[in-house]
Amino acid sequence: MTDELLDSTLAPVPTERRVVTAIPGPKSIALQARRQAAVSAGVSSALPVFIARAHGAILVDVDDNAFLDLGAGIGVTTIGHTDDHVVAAAQRQLAEVVHTLFTITPYEEYVRVAELLAEHTPGDFAKKTVLVNSGAEAVENGVKIARKYTGRGGVAVLEHAYHGRTNLTMAMNFKAMPYSLGYGPFAGDIYRAPNSYPLHDGLTGAEAAARTISYLEKTVGASDLACLVVEPIQGEGGFVVPAGGYLPALQAWCTANGIVFIADEIQSGMARTGRYFASEHFGLVPDLVLSAKGIAGGLPLAGVTGRAEIMDASQPGGLGGTFGGNPVACAAAIAVFDRIEQDGLLAEAGRIEGVLKPALLAMQAKYPIIAEVRGIGAMIAVELNDPSTGAPLADMPGKLAAFAAQQGVLILTAGTYGNVLRFLPSLAITDAQLADAMSVLDDAFASLSV
Repeated sequence: MTDELLDSTLAPVPTERRVVTAIPGPKSIALQARRQAAVSAGVSSALPVFIARAHGAILVDVDDNAFLDLGAGIGVTTIGHTDDHVVAAAQRQLAEVVHTLFTITPYEEYVRVAELLAEHTPGDFAKKTVLVNSGAEAVENGVKIARKYTGRGGVAVLEHAYHGRTNLTMAMNFKAMPYSLGYGPFAGDIYRAPNSYPLHDGLTGAEAAARTISYLEKTVGASDLACLVVEPIQGEGGFVVPAGGYLPALQAWCTANGIVFIADEIQSGMARTGRYFASEHFGLVPDLVLSAKGIAGGLPLAGVTGRAEIMDASQPGGLGGTFGGNPVACAAAIAVFDRIEQDGLLAEAGRIEGVLKPALLAMQAKYPIIAEVRGIGAMIAVELNDPSTGAPLADMPGKLAAFAAQQGVLILTAGTYGNVLRFLPSLAITDAQLADAMSVLDDAFASLSV
């Protein structure tokens, strides 16, 4: 493979934000009109600017505005947009084999990704993997495998959880609007238990775990549960970090009762928190780990990795799919693992936390609507509540994000009640870029806070 494939006629991507038109600009406005005529209204966008190119932590739109990206495609481009190693690996694979379907004629790249996942997920026992296309598909397969292994049907999830937009995962979500409203009927045998939310429940990890376990034992019974699916740090729910000891207590209860403990690491995994998987921060060794988002540098890939005896419970042909584990996506994933390992990217998440958290805590001291700053590594959030009543300020994150967007900074919102700002910058973002983004956010709070 020659280096010509790496050549590009695109203009270079700047390293700083740059606003040269109104946001959105005229070219984006024209594209938005085409989009409204051709794309389902159900596919919405937080910011209607159309991106032409990107690199590192910068997005450049069709009007040549450059945005500091603190969302990374909701945690997908964790090692940076158009990472050179990932692009080169995908280009090489495109010229060799694009598709055969692994269940017809296999290829080494799929096997290598499975080996890497076995190596880097928690636990030193024998593990196996199935590769699929998306996070929701990983959740579906994780539940399917757990049901097959246990012979049970019940699926336990936690309040404030988000697991996807398929029929089963919509039933597993806590928040109906906009994810599941009007799309039923949904899959059954789903049981939602209270979780640990320290800001609001004030419980220790042991107390919160006892509440969760008591609820599940009373409402469904442990002997009817195939699995408990948890996000070690909840994503769409608002980056809720459970109290210490909560998750290990749940895992111990699952193990004692033959329930498969599944860690949904779709948003929190792949170096996002300074470990390969956030489970490691809590001393968890899940039976199954679900991966997606950051695993392939922006290409669609997801996986279920777990104890070999659980993964092998499915009959031959029971797992798989036409595009699952596509060779190009697998080549990109191998490059992502290589970059994390060879360039010490796990430490970059800690560096980012070291810039973000102090800046956000300084804002909390100035703006009483910031009820909490929380998160780990490059997965940080602020919750915004009325300082007098504690009621969620559901409209404020959107206003702050809109203000920041006009200044060339892209920030995401989250939370069951829409009152959370979340920060998922790529590990490629620099301290200077983070400081610039925090300056813009400070201006937004100063302008909008009451």
